[in-house]
Amino acid sequence: MTRITANWLLAPAVMLLFLWMIVPLSMTVYFSFVDYSLYDVPAERGAFVGFRNFRNFMDAEFWGVVFNTFILVGGILLITLVFGVLIALLVNRAFPGRGFVRVLLISPFFIMPAVNAMLWKNLMLHPANGMIAFVSQAIGLEPIEMFSPNNSLLGVILIVSWQWVPFAVLIFMTSLQSEDQEQKEAAVLDGASARSQFWNLTLPHLARPIAIVMMIQLIFHLGIFAEILLTSGGAGNETLAFKIHTTGSGAALDIGRASAGGIFAVILANIAALFLIRLVGKSIREG
Repeated sequence: MTRITANWLLAPAVMLLFLWMIVPLSMTVYFSFVDYSLYDVPAERGAFVGFRNFRNFMDAEFWGVVFNTFILVGGILLITLVFGVLIALLVNRAFPGRGFVRVLLISPFFIMPAVNAMLWKNLMLHPANGMIAFVSQAIGLEPIEMFSPNNSLLGVILIVSWQWVPFAVLIFMTSLQSEDQEQKEAAVLDGASARSQFWNLTLPHLARPIAIVMMIQLIFHLGIFAEILLTSGGAGNETLAFKIHTTGSGAALDIGRASAGGIFAVILANIAALFLIRLVGKSIREG
């Protein structure tokens, strides 16, 4: 098969993927520059308003919402990376029932976000009937209202982290299977401690999968919505994705302003993705 023939065979799939991406993006860009509210009659929609939607979307609460988004994504990444590496190191050792333990560790990742949110809200973090409240009372501590406006952001971080730690464990566990054991044996013979082996051998070996996990999770976590809606309704933990939803639905129905927020989210996601792609590329070159 020639190169030209291969390109022609790939062309329909590439064109379909291009249309799948460009059509929604083009519509979002269009709506972000026009006055388009579902409360208006069709004849009054579509007037060009320039950057007014962007200015209206960046209201007094905007930077607090952006801050919450960064705290949410950063907190989840920190927890999943730290616990992902630690758990992967533990289950990478041989022990009876290791296969069963690995299956249990990976299973939370396949739970739907809405089910995960309700599970944690009602069975784990409920201040009266939750498991954590029961343990807190047993040791003499006062249960914490995790989904109050002051603590709701932390609650969502815990919920999402519990679901995504297995994903990090799976990637790191797979990467550890290819670690050079001869180097570790040589390090043991040279008297290197377990801590020294981890910092100088294992962690550099995990640099590439860590960068990949960060990139994939960042893309997904910028759009977290179900966990926030079902646990606190956005009280104290409203993020950029949640603000876009509430602007374009519910009592607002302002499609133009919500589209402006969507463009801002796309720009933010692309900046973060560009940074992480460079980080991944650097780790590959060094590897």
